[in-house]
Amino acid sequence: MGCDGCVDIVSGALSEASGAGDVDVDLASGEATVEGDVDSDELVGKVERAGYEAEVAGSEPVSDDDDEE
Repeated sequence: MGCDGCVDIVSGALSEASGAGDVDVDLASGEATVEGDVDSDELVGKVERAGYEAEVAGSEPVSDDDDEE
């Protein structure tokens, strides 16, 4: 990604993924964070179809404190 227009394109593509919530794309690092119950393969596919390279760097699942009762 080289400009704010690229960020907008990638953000839009990621936002279209099933289950996607908040999407944050950082131009400086070239990384994106997507919150929600999403499929990583779908996210990668959306970014690649938008014309950019993508890979899953990692994930931090959110634990549900209600399950620990």
